[in-house]
Amino acid sequence: MQSGVGFSNRTLTNVGWSVLVLVAVGGFCLLAVPQVGWAAKPDKAPAQDMVDSGTFGVFINGHRIATETFSIHQSGAGSSVTSEFKAEAGTDRAVQTSEWQMAANGDLRKYEWKEASPGQAQAVVVPSQEFLIEKSRNTPQEKEHEQPFMLPVSSSILDDYFFVQREILAWKFLASSCKQQDGLQCPLKQWVQFGALNPHARASLPVSVQFAGREKVTIRGGERELNRLDLKSDSGEWALWLDDQFKLQRILVPGENTEVLRD
Repeated sequence: MQSGVGFSNRTLTNVGWSVLVLVAVGGFCLLAVPQVGWAAKPDKAPAQDMVDSGTFGVFINGHRIATETFSIHQSGAGSSVTSEFKAEAGTDRAVQTSEWQMAANGDLRKYEWKEASPGQAQAVVVPSQEFLIEKSRNTPQEKEHEQPFMLPVSSSILDDYFFVQREILAWKFLASSCKQQDGLQCPLKQWVQFGALNPHARASLPVSVQFAGREKVTIRGGERELNRLDLKSDSGEWALWLDDQFKLQRILVPGENTEVLRD
């Protein structure tokens, strides 16, 4: 399967809308909280609130092949997105983890990706002045390789295997392009482009998002009305469905016969 945006080897409630905040410069926040500087170290770590957590099942041709377990936390100092991907079976069962740390304005502070099985590859993405640099190695013993990317620190992370990162991109699109006024008001069929980095593939990519309207979708035998977003990049097209609390419920990658469903 492909990498990048591809996958390689009702009305919105007022409470839900508070998860997003429009920011003029520099990105977006997961919650409407005051920005906290990092110069002074607090006596203890700031309390964190759970924004979302759960599992996604990954299906190819209707067969479950993997599970992603994820959580999203926020505090006044910033937000974190953690995820673990596990293949369901196989002698070389794939197990990978990621942690994405963001400042209060949504800028990347640090992103770590680690492979626990079948290999031990790892990568870290950090800001380097106004841009990003990735440090990676295929084994713990291997010399570290550094690769710069001319991407701003506000860029999105869209790594292979970690579908919760598409939920973050959806929130970013909603915060920058939509408003709540008698329902979700987004410009239909108007593509908005974002810069993104796929650390696993060590590649940058542009990705475009549009609001496709509300749609009735059958999930596990039940019909639901959800908000649909379409994503596209050089690697293919995806469809995402979110509920009225902004929680990602389903992803469909038609070109790869792949479906992702929230458990």
